[in-house]
Amino acid sequence: MKISFYGAIEGITGSNFLVETENTKFLIDCGLFQGGEQSEKRNWDEFPYDPRQIDFVVLTHSHIDHMGRLPFLYKKGFRGKVYCSRPTKAFSELFMTDAAHILKNIAERFNLPELFGAEEIENLLTLYESFDYYQKISPAPNIEIKLYDAGHILGSAIIEVKAEGKTIIFSGDLGNPPVPLLKDTDPIKKADYVILESTYGDRNHISQEKREILLERAIEDNFARKGVVLMPAFAMERTQEILYEINKMKKENRIPDIPIYLDSPLAKKATFIYKKFPEYFDLEATQFLKSGEDFFNFPSLHFIETKEESKELDRDFQPKVIIAGSGMSTGGRILFHEKVYLPKPTTTLLIVGFQVKGTLGRELKEGAKRVTIEGEKIEVKAKIIEIESYSAHADQGKLKYWLSRIEKPVKKVFLVHGEKKAKIILKHCIEDNLGYETAMPKTNEAINL
Repeated sequence: MKISFYGAIEGITGSNFLVETENTKFLIDCGLFQGGEQSEKRNWDEFPYDPRQIDFVVLTHSHIDHMGRLPFLYKKGFRGKVYCSRPTKAFSELFMTDAAHILKNIAERFNLPELFGAEEIENLLTLYESFDYYQKISPAPNIEIKLYDAGHILGSAIIEVKAEGKTIIFSGDLGNPPVPLLKDTDPIKKADYVILESTYGDRNHISQEKREILLERAIEDNFARKGVVLMPAFAMERTQEILYEINKMKKENRIPDIPIYLDSPLAKKATFIYKKFPEYFDLEATQFLKSGEDFFNFPSLHFIETKEESKELDRDFQPKVIIAGSGMSTGGRILFHEKVYLPKPTTTLLIVGFQVKGTLGRELKEGAKRVTIEGEKIEVKAKIIEIESYSAHADQGKLKYWLSRIEKPVKKVFLVHGEKKAKIILKHCIEDNLGYETAMPKTNEAINL
């Protein structure tokens, strides 16, 4: 068996791994590259394998850096099956359609051909087959696939591959429990080899209790200063978690009755899909639903639909919270609000997710006092607060703990989905504490198991 590492190797985006057995070739993930001009242009590169020879694809989850290049794979001749969890299938059309719009703008900016369009997405979706966690499938002779709950986003999966007498675990993106809504990350009992994400391999998050307090204080302080809280948020997970926690705080009278605006049609659509899968929620969320409450809709929450409604938020300087995409300030309606509110010292920009190098979000996180938004120079006088523990990714301690629960012997661990520093630190942590041989593959490196 051979594994080739084609994405999410020197960075955290573009997840793409080719697995080859004696008679079968299949992919784990096929994601878009994100994070600045050079990364974005990589999406137009030819695949380092023949898409026509790929028998099937297994997806860890529906974030576009894990499945966003699938329509391009189809365009280049792939006609195999795409296997994933039921929520991942439900979210795929929504997020791929959104990605197509973003990619069209990039193509126009750099004079590139269209990467894919609605036709490729529509045809690709006919190839999807979804199944439940813990259900065994055999997509090819002598290959067995099983999904476990990764606890990262709704429907996210750890992938177990059994072939040629070996068990290989692809962690995908592991969750950051305990979090609202989702169940904790599943432990894995046995593995010969583990391909492990390392996004936060060099640090640990603060506790859930502390992060709630920080969110509460940010809203209270800004209300007292008569300012605006801006939250760049991804359409999936962070948005739903934050809505859940704000609703909870309001019910407990912990924050003032400040209007909350969700200015993301994509997040709104994703939120409605969430409601279709209550069986994936954790016990607390399930009990909340049974009480008749709707944690995605409360009196002071307002869904913004049109661009005109969005612009209206920038004409009214009353205290409020605006949650808008994109999560790394690389596009979307958050940019319009940042243009208006970043120069105001009464503004708080709340960063609640990982910011890839090369993005505006990363610049702001690192303290830039002047940034460029859509060609316009913007002074940054807003207060910048980062709450890393709202990330949907496990931190170093949780990655190590999850790995430690696998019964020995784990023959080797391969670190992916992380910046170089995070991987180096996590590598030493695993080797020193668990004694597992740990490698950091290079892009396009092929390893025989």
